Amino acid sequence: MSRRALTLLVAGFLTLALAVGGAMLPVPYVVLSPGPTENTIGDVKGKPVITVAGHQTYPTTGMLSMVTVAYQGGPGNRIGLLTALRGWLDDTIAVVPEETIFPREQTVEEVEEENTAEMATSQETSTAAALRELKIAYQNVVEVASTDKGSPAEGKLLPGDLIMTVDGAPATDMETVAALVRKHSPGEDVTFGVDRKGAKQDVTVKTVKGSSGQAIVGVRMGMSYKFPFTVNISVGDVGGPSAGLMFSLGIYDKLTPGPLTGGKAIAGTGTMDAQGTVGAIGGIEQKMVGAKKAGATIFLTPSANCPAAVAAVPDGLRLVKVDTLNGAIKAIDAIRTGSGSVPACTS
Repeated sequence: MSRRALTLLVAGFLTLALAVGGAMLPVPYVVLSPGPTENTIGDVKGKPVITVAGHQTYPTTGMLSMVTVAYQGGPGNRIGLLTALRGWLDDTIAVVPEETIFPREQTVEEVEEENTAEMATSQETSTAAALRELKIAYQNVVEVASTDKGSPAEGKLLPGDLIMTVDGAPATDMETVAALVRKHSPGEDVTFGVDRKGAKQDVTVKTVKGSSGQAIVGVRMGMSYKFPFTVNISVGDVGGPSAGLMFSLGIYDKLTPGPLTGGKAIAGTGTMDAQGTVGAIGGIEQKMVGAKKAGATIFLTPSANCPAAVAAVPDGLRLVKVDTLNGAIKAIDAIRTGSGSVPACTS
């Protein structure tokens, strides 16, 4: 082999090695792609997504599918440059900076814990919204979310405790609880009447002086609900709040006679609060692709997400704009019966 040929061979080998090495180089991006799509009125691994105990339910058909976004990458598990490049060339995939999904001030574990908590809250508020729509009464209650480390409440009030009374007065909301505690002078005892996993008990906690000089016990609270019957939602390892709308629709469908969808394949997304308001979500492009692959022909879209959805909607998927649970039900009724107006997404 001539010197020139050998030089070209070595140069080619080095160029290839550098290209391969560069392609494998970890980059601080996350790839978002269509995730699993689950029918909320169907089963997952042979188990119903929504089960109701203590109230009559009705058989139903069709699909009311929640959609998800899968991610690849993140701190400690970064993708290679080649993976990112493939994602940039695929219209069904998004490649976003790592801090979009994993803020710098949070660990991966903290983000995942937050997503799990948001899913649990979403299931509660979705149930509340569905029962509100059906005019089924339930009770708003104050729940212990956490206690401050080293505070008087630590170890006495536990996460998940429902605060029913404070010094015998009804604990109607978080503001009321805080006001009843502040009525004490720092150092005095306050008695919480709590429901701990169904068992009623009184918990006495000594107050201390807070930064404002008023009495505190160091408890962080959130709103929860006591329903007249049990609604259980099981979707496996899925986090976040964006399935709220579809949970509410699934619960509503199971608690009302006749199939809400009329047998149609409907998917959708959107957060849901207890008042029935639908909120915007992320990853709308990937969620629409997942819905289409799962066989959906109609996609319920939060109004705030409509411009992005219209710009990327797959062929054959009809976008229906929703702002409230009541509006979503009316739109599905109109689609099923063929009468009435159906709000459409516009750019």
